[in-house]
Amino acid sequence: MTTLTDHPVPAPDTAGSDDPAARGLRESATFDRATVAAIQRAARTGIYDIRGGGSKRRLPHLDDLLFLGASMSRYPLEGYRERCGTDVVLGAKHAIRPLHLAIPVTIAGMSFGALSGPAKEALGRGASEAGTATTTGDGGMTPEERGQSTQLVYQYLPSRYGMNPDDLRSADAIEVVLGQGAKPGGGGMLLGQKISERVAGMRTLPRGIDQRSACRHPDWTGPDDLAIKIAELREITDWTKPIFVKVGATRTYYDVQLAVKAGADVVVVDGMQGGTAATQEVFIEHVGIPTLAAVPQAVRALKEMGEHRNVQLVVSGGIRHGGDVAKCLALGADAVSVGTAALIALGDNDPALDVEYRALGSAAGYYDDWQDGRDPAGITTQDEELAARLDPVAAGHRLANYLRVMTMEAQAIARACGKSHVLHLEPEDMVALTIEAAAMTRIPLVGTDWVPGQGLA
Repeated sequence: MTTLTDHPVPAPDTAGSDDPAARGLRESATFDRATVAAIQRAARTGIYDIRGGGSKRRLPHLDDLLFLGASMSRYPLEGYRERCGTDVVLGAKHAIRPLHLAIPVTIAGMSFGALSGPAKEALGRGASEAGTATTTGDGGMTPEERGQSTQLVYQYLPSRYGMNPDDLRSADAIEVVLGQGAKPGGGGMLLGQKISERVAGMRTLPRGIDQRSACRHPDWTGPDDLAIKIAELREITDWTKPIFVKVGATRTYYDVQLAVKAGADVVVVDGMQGGTAATQEVFIEHVGIPTLAAVPQAVRALKEMGEHRNVQLVVSGGIRHGGDVAKCLALGADAVSVGTAALIALGDNDPALDVEYRALGSAAGYYDDWQDGRDPAGITTQDEELAARLDPVAAGHRLANYLRVMTMEAQAIARACGKSHVLHLEPEDMVALTIEAAAMTRIPLVGTDWVPGQGLA
């Protein structure tokens, strides 16, 4: 009789394996390969890293919430027979001509400079086709964007690049930008290779020289100055244009209340999952708070002032699909804004271009080194040959399709919760998957009535 010990199984020979894990090696969670590479790059060059694309770390997000569809205690709406509205009005409190949008999704501010002329035109075309608004971004208003945007929000930024009263008057709304989610408290960068002759002319800058945007308005010494600035903008535009105030999500509760007190018609809160053209990576990954944490703070601030739904709340930062839209609306927002997702819809990040992305030292899906201005999709570039690759008509139609799909997805969720308008969604329609999400949103942990800090039911 033989036993297993009579014929022992030899241990696998892993000495020559190319897989470190197969040889028993473990990567440090603190000093992983990306961290080691970053330290080595800093030691080699003596400069900090600048990139675009927004935060890459895993953060609490809208994925940590789930909807409770209707069945017995609530009845769902029949999708093909019962209407579910998606329209939203932004800026009706003070403005003579508020924005009337067909869908609760807008296009975030992205500058001509960071983006090519055809990309800005495509954003205008897509937003108009879907019945919503787009936003200029830093660096001024281009004729292509104004010509193709039925509703255009003009960003009034600390840099004042490209700002002039005529463009303020020709816009449909004005957005005073005090901060951005990816870099609250800091300004962005536009590298010299993207300062083309046209960009330099619009921004009154030398061609080919790196440009750093200011982190605060030159006439800003405190929150009281915002009220003065809003009054000036209302006078310039004869009180016809809604005035938005955009803040990067940090001390959101206080910032929202100060913006409303200063006279804002609409407050835009941008979470740290928002993208950026280029800034220090340490800002992108370590400054700001997640969108999920910011929205309840903003809503609480509005409710305590008695201004919820009177002053509209627009949320941005990591919005990807109709589920995210519905969750933001259920938390109390009036609309959302998309940036990175809109660029992907135009054609960025296309796997068909992976070989060209790899030639840049990146790859499709990573968004590294695209701030350098050599985007093969023709979107984040000022190279005329690359920009010519983008067909703004076809790209605009892709964006419109994407916006319609997002809206239909949000409608489907609203109907499933028994709501006849997407703005009727509410926190009671959701549960939280994690303790962190429950604590941030004050929504009970799934399967319980428990909200952290309120005791067990």
